[in-house]
Amino acid sequence: MNGEQEFDYLNVIPLVDVMLVLLTIVLTTSTFIATGGIAVNLPKAEGGEAATAVESRSIVVDKGGQVFLDDKKLSLEDLAVALSATPRDTPLLLRADRDLPLQGFVEVYECVKKQGFTSLSLQTEQKSK
Repeated sequence: MNGEQEFDYLNVIPLVDVMLVLLTIVLTTSTFIATGGIAVNLPKAEGGEAATAVESRSIVVDKGGQVFLDDKKLSLEDLAVALSATPRDTPLLLRADRDLPLQGFVEVYECVKKQGFTSLSLQTEQKSK
């Protein structure tokens, strides 16, 4: 033998460690991106599914009933026009202030549904126990 020893396995632990760090960075960054820049007090709910980081559009309705699509202020009519150019299978994330009157939420919901969108999610905060 020439002194070299063959190895029977590949140590993947360092690779897994690096991948976990990268995953943590991606998840942390996507959380900051998904929360948006318009301040809204979200309603609280027991649980639910987390929002995914797919190509989605964000609709925000603040306490005063002002509507924003991807951080751009619009009227309900302008929202309908802006959504008409969006593919119908695009997921929409609705963030409505918890103090918003129900009628304001329903108007935005109807506007989205009239456009034929199939995926509309309502973002809430986790209730503290």
